[in-house]
Amino acid sequence: MAPLLEVDGLTIGFGKADPVVRNVSFSIQAGETLALVGESGSGKTLTCRSVLRILPQAAQIRSGRIILAGGNAPVDMLGLREATMRQIRGDRISMIFQEPMRSLSPLHRLGNQVAEVLRLHRAMSRSEAKRAVLQKFERVGFSAPERVWRSYPFELSGGMRQRAMIAMAMVAKPELLIADEPTTALDVTTQAQVLGLIKTLQSETGMAVILVTHDLGVVANMAQQVVVMSGGRVMESGSAPEVLGHPEHGYTRKLFAAATMIPEVAAPARAVAHQDVILKMRDVTKTFALRAGGWRKPTTVTACKDVNLEVVRGKTLAVVGESGSGKTTCAQMALGAVTPDPGGEVLFYPEPEAPPLPVHSMSAAQRSAFQRQAQMVFQDPYSSLSPRMRIGAALTEPLEIHGIGSRADRRDKAAAMLNLVGLNPDMMTRYPHAFSGGQRQRLSIARALTLDPKLLICDEPTSALDVSVQEQILMLLEDIRDRASLSYLFISHDLAVVARIADEVMVMRAGVIVEQAPPETLFYDPRHPYTKALIAAQPEPDISRPIDLELVAKGAGAPATWPEMFRIDGGVAPALQDIGAGHLVRCHV
Repeated sequence: MAPLLEVDGLTIGFGKADPVVRNVSFSIQAGETLALVGESGSGKTLTCRSVLRILPQAAQIRSGRIILAGGNAPVDMLGLREATMRQIRGDRISMIFQEPMRSLSPLHRLGNQVAEVLRLHRAMSRSEAKRAVLQKFERVGFSAPERVWRSYPFELSGGMRQRAMIAMAMVAKPELLIADEPTTALDVTTQAQVLGLIKTLQSETGMAVILVTHDLGVVANMAQQVVVMSGGRVMESGSAPEVLGHPEHGYTRKLFAAATMIPEVAAPARAVAHQDVILKMRDVTKTFALRAGGWRKPTTVTACKDVNLEVVRGKTLAVVGESGSGKTTCAQMALGAVTPDPGGEVLFYPEPEAPPLPVHSMSAAQRSAFQRQAQMVFQDPYSSLSPRMRIGAALTEPLEIHGIGSRADRRDKAAAMLNLVGLNPDMMTRYPHAFSGGQRQRLSIARALTLDPKLLICDEPTSALDVSVQEQILMLLEDIRDRASLSYLFISHDLAVVARIADEVMVMRAGVIVEQAPPETLFYDPRHPYTKALIAAQPEPDISRPIDLELVAKGAGAPATWPEMFRIDGGVAPALQDIGAGHLVRCHV
């Protein structure tokens, strides 16, 4: 049977430089999933964008063919008129992009953006399109589809924006879905559900999927065929059992060696001692009023409720939970960017045994000193780096604001930071758009470190990184923490990363802490159903150990459906109980 899509001898270059994609060939059948695996900059995304002919203006397709089957006869996509390509994009072929903030219009509500696909390609009425979109929103994990329909992209977290992008790509039921890191910004439970949803749609519609990813666990759960790329070339390809079970190329084996996994532990650990605390949050609650539109009353949303946490100096406290659980809101309140509701307080201790600084009632001088000592690495590097500012200027800007060093000193510091995160100082003259997603995240980390802070708040700092670079960044963060006694409030949805770096783990769901313990205790003896779901949803690079979607669904479902001992019903939650050795669980005794 002829393949649905065939890429033959594709070569792409820029200007007179050597090609960045060299002689890439692969094919995919209807209903099949093919995974393109490799590090940032390996040519995966350029290869996929060439299928839809949405390459950068300076890119040149120097040779090759891209053949799409179907219709009266197969067609070479590279020779089609632009008007014909517009009919194919979003209809026969859809794409999920890696950075939703760059792909969604900030001026239009999400519902209208997603419904536009159906109105353009399916000629649906507004009411029919809205009904279909709300159904899709529910299937990709939104608990309040109507609220998401009315929201603008900036009103949602990074993970929720990615879910909206997935809904947009899949709502028209395309023949081929190109998914460029589709679950990068998603927590593991939503990732498991979205992967299950893609599989269900494949069985219902015969849709083929090209999955661009650096997560070998996702590959093991999804792909029938695997193509491994490095430096623009195909290093290894074949069926998933062959490539994952018996990798032949050294580069493929290197990717496996760098893959993070939840460790198997044999005994619980001791609780972390909380004598020397650098950051403390007491009884912190935050509610937001959301516009309802027209004359309707604004709706109130509780982002987090009665949060108590302590970051020990020189240690890492990890906060784990799904998008919308309140993790990022806690981080923003810790930095003073968001004010908590009356009754809660955030305290920062600049030195051991020093009197605390109230983060939300500082003087101007105290605020300036605090901002030098506490920095944040954001989840979305594209939105945190100015597209109009060269990298050198972006890195030296914090030093200029605080009046640190001469111009030459600042340039030297910026170069040192680039070296520290594994990038070349020659890159300082470039703009952010010239870097891959993983490289931009490294730039964000470098910028946060320029002021030599004491507290670093990391909001999903490795979510956009391929496995080998992720390993390098984790080693870097650990090394900096140990050398400089740096403290981390580390927000993540990746339990394998958390198990690697955290001294203590706090699990959040629906705005409350549901379980807290050292990682060895938490993974050895999880008690809460949501924690169990998080562990079950973590994909492993082993095709014989697929994700247990049934177990994930039990814990990741609505809190009102949990067993009675843990149930949160009508906003009323049981108390957080200490069951011994610093292991806290929200449950009825």
